[in-house]
Amino acid sequence: MNIYKLDAISSTNDYLKELTKQKQLENFTVVSTQFQTNGKGQASNKWISDKGKNLLFSVLVRCSFLKIEHQAYLNFAISLAIYNVLKRYLASIYIKWPNDIMADDQKICGILIENTVKYRQISQSVVGIGLNVNQLNFKNLPNAVSLALLLKKELNSDLLLEALIFSIKQQVALLESSSFKNLKVAYEKHLFKKGIYSWFKTNKGVDVYGKITGVSANGLLQIELDNGVVKKFANKEIYITNPSNIN
Repeated sequence: MNIYKLDAISSTNDYLKELTKQKQLENFTVVSTQFQTNGKGQASNKWISDKGKNLLFSVLVRCSFLKIEHQAYLNFAISLAIYNVLKRYLASIYIKWPNDIMADDQKICGILIENTVKYRQISQSVVGIGLNVNQLNFKNLPNAVSLALLLKKELNSDLLLEALIFSIKQQVALLESSSFKNLKVAYEKHLFKKGIYSWFKTNKGVDVYGKITGVSANGLLQIELDNGVVKKFANKEIYITNPSNIN
C-alpha cells in the first residue's frame, strides 16, 4: 500500500488530485495527514479536526469500468467499507444518506467522493475520509463523537487505516464484478432511520413527515410520506430534523 503521510496540508483530496497530475500513481494510493487547514465535507461544508487525533486521508480509486450513471454504487461501496470496519468496534453503526457514518445518532465519519469523468466513464475517484478516532472534545459540534469517546480508550490509527483501505479494496472488487444489486441491498439495510417515521425539512424550508424506504439506483433518497406517497430527493434537498425544531 502506497501511503503519503504528511504533517499538515490544506486538504488531502486536493493534494492527491494534484499528485495524480504530476505522476502515475498506483491504484489505492493514500494521502494521510495529521491536520488539514482546509478540510472539505459535502458541498461547501468544512471538516474540522484536532491535530493528530483523527484519521484524515484520501484514497485514489481507479474505476474506469464504472459508467457515470452508476456512480451511486461507488458511494454505496465506500460507505459499506467503512461501516464494515467500524462494526467490529461498535454495535450501533448506521450509514446516513448519502455518505456519513453514524454511531447511534452521532456523526463519527464523513466521506467526500470527487470523480473525474471521461467519455461518460468515471476514470478515477478521489475518496476523502474523515474518521473521528481519538479526539475527546468537539467544541460547537454536539452531534459529533469519536471511537475513543465511545470505547473509553485510544486506538492505533495506523492499524485502523490499514483495515479501512483493505475493506475499501474488497468493496471496490465487488463493484468491479458488477455486484450492483448486492451493494445496494447492503447499503439500504444499514441506512440511518430507515423505516422509522421521522421529521425532515427540505432545502426550501418545508417540513416533511415520513420514513426512509431506500435509495434509488441513481442515489436519490426515497421517503414514503404519511399519506403513502413515495418521493425522491437528491443530496442537500432534504435533511432529518429534530421534532423540537419543527415550526
